[in-house]
Amino acid sequence: MIIWDLIVVGAGPAGLSAAHAAARAGVRTLVVERAAHPRYKTCGGGLIGTSLAAVRDRIEVPARDRVDRVTFTRDGRREFTRRHASPVVTMVRRDEFDDRLRAAAVAAGAQIREHVAVRAIEQDPERVRLRLADGTTLTARAVIGADGSSGVTARHVGVRYRQVDLGLELEVPVPPAEQERWRGRLLLDWGAMPGSYAWVFPKGERLTVGVIAARGAGEGTREYLRRFVDRLGLTGLPAEHDSGHLTRCREEGSPLRAGRVLVAGDAAGLLEPWSREGISFALRSGELAGMAVAAGELAGYERAVAERLVPEMRAGFRLLDVFIHRPGVFHALLATPPGWRMFVQFCQGRASFAEMLGRRPIRAALAMLDRLPSRRPSPIHPGS
Repeated sequence: MIIWDLIVVGAGPAGLSAAHAAARAGVRTLVVERAAHPRYKTCGGGLIGTSLAAVRDRIEVPARDRVDRVTFTRDGRREFTRRHASPVVTMVRRDEFDDRLRAAAVAAGAQIREHVAVRAIEQDPERVRLRLADGTTLTARAVIGADGSSGVTARHVGVRYRQVDLGLELEVPVPPAEQERWRGRLLLDWGAMPGSYAWVFPKGERLTVGVIAARGAGEGTREYLRRFVDRLGLTGLPAEHDSGHLTRCREEGSPLRAGRVLVAGDAAGLLEPWSREGISFALRSGELAGMAVAAGELAGYERAVAERLVPEMRAGFRLLDVFIHRPGVFHALLATPPGWRMFVQFCQGRASFAEMLGRRPIRAALAMLDRLPSRRPSPIHPGS
């Protein structure tokens, strides 16, 4: 019987980052993935500077566009556009991006088996056993779960979630005139439902168009997407992909490890709560998990996440609270030079929300907003 040093469940950014870090350190690593690369993944595909820095020494990023202009609207109104001298977001297709990460993990020494589904996990103080869909078993000294928030590893560890959102997304091939209209520019629309927003991300001959809102308002979210697509003039263009997914953001204090099983990325509920940006958290948490296994100190992973990622999530929840209760103020602030600078700094990875919200002027502004009467937006009703 083969006993692996590490088995990684899931071959997305978190799992492949874990595999790359561990294998590069000499850990005998196997990655199991239920699908096969390259595969479509529902995702906006916008890489912020933090993500680019995480993969800089690993892959050449397969950029489909580099955005230097951002248009903001408030439920289709109060439009303004800002431009920066250098790109603020890099657009990728997840099938291409993830496949590059796969190749890098293999080059580092990891082995990958595709079309492998894990059904159950058992462990004792020394080993972890994974029962597969075909009835066979794999054994390892440690397991890193990166199979998403609804996967078997998150259930095994007992991850708890503070926030669950529904995202709906279309991949729309567009004619040359539309490609040129959106080249180098993305659109963010702050929706009428509390905490909701929509986006248009350019990717060459395709646009990624989507909306996200709190789970439990499914019909309102679908209506928001329909109205948004119609407003963009894209109604009638056939979508290459039409998909939905839930994003789950962990409750602080939720476990990241159960014995010899660690979870990273979406499986751990690690993402930025306001924007729901998860790729940078997946890349970083996966690497931290792989390094912890390589060092033989699994508890070090929990400490590293608490130190490096949790403060960013706390700040994101604070920002989301402002966005939910005062979306008009939020929109107006982005139109100001300081607001735009903060947005660019976050997108380019030059400052985290935790660092920004720790600045004295920002703390004072938030304190002032807390004293103002709340103006929560009304939800969208079907047919409105």
